[in-house]
Amino acid sequence: MKYFDIMSDACKDVGLSFNKDIYSKFDQYKDMIKFWNEKINLTAIVDDEQIFKKHFIDCIKIFKFSPLKEAKSIIDVGTGAGFPGIPIKIMKQDLNLILLDSLNKRINFLNEVVNKISLKNVATIHGRAEDFSRKPEYREKSDAAVSRAVANLSVLSELCIPYIKVGGYFVAMKGPSVEDEIKDGKNAVSILGGKIEDVIKINIEDSDLKHNLVIIKKIKETPKAYPRKAGTASKKPLR
Repeated sequence: MKYFDIMSDACKDVGLSFNKDIYSKFDQYKDMIKFWNEKINLTAIVDDEQIFKKHFIDCIKIFKFSPLKEAKSIIDVGTGAGFPGIPIKIMKQDLNLILLDSLNKRINFLNEVVNKISLKNVATIHGRAEDFSRKPEYREKSDAAVSRAVANLSVLSELCIPYIKVGGYFVAMKGPSVEDEIKDGKNAVSILGGKIEDVIKINIEDSDLKHNLVIIKKIKETPKAYPRKAGTASKKPLR
C-alpha cells in the first residue's frame, strides 16, 4: 500500500473516489507490466514509484475533463501497455472500453491484464486504427476516444476522430508544450469534423511533471474520405 495516499490524492483532485480494491488492481497491473516488460518492450519506466506517477496518475488525470466521467463507451487508440485505457477502466468499471493496438504481443499482454484484474466489457483489437474506423461497427460509435500515443495532433486526430459519435470527444494526452501542435493541427481537426474546445493543464502529485489534455469536440460527421489508408496520416499529415 506504499503508493495508496498519492493515488488517493490524485483521485480526489479529479473528483473520483479511491479504495483498497482499486489500489490492488493498480498494484497487480504494475507487477504485470514489470514481468512482461522483460519479454516485450512495453515501457522504459520500470521503477515502481515512476510507474505509479508517470503512468497511473498521469492517466487518472484525464478525468480533469469531467465529461469523460459520463462516457459510456471509450476507445483507446494506440494503447500500447494499456495507457490511458486500463487506468480509466479501473476507475470507471461500468464503462465499455476498446483497446486498439497494432502489435499483437501487446494485445496478448492486455488480455492477460484484463483477465487477471477482472475487468469486464473490455474488447482488445489487434490492428491499424485506419482500418477499423472504416468498419460500420466501430465508425462513429464511441462516446469518446483517448490517446497517449506518440504522434502529432494532426495525425492523432485522423486516427481517432472517425471513431467518435457527433457530440462526443477526443482527448489527446500531450506533453508540456502543445501550442505549435495545436496551431498546426487546427485545420486537420476541422476537416475531420472536430473543434478544439480546450487545453487543460495537468500536474502530477509530488513531482515536477506537467502535461496537457487537448479537448476536441466532434461537431459533425467525419467525411467518408477519412481516415486515409494506413500510414498516410503520418507521411502526409493534414494541414
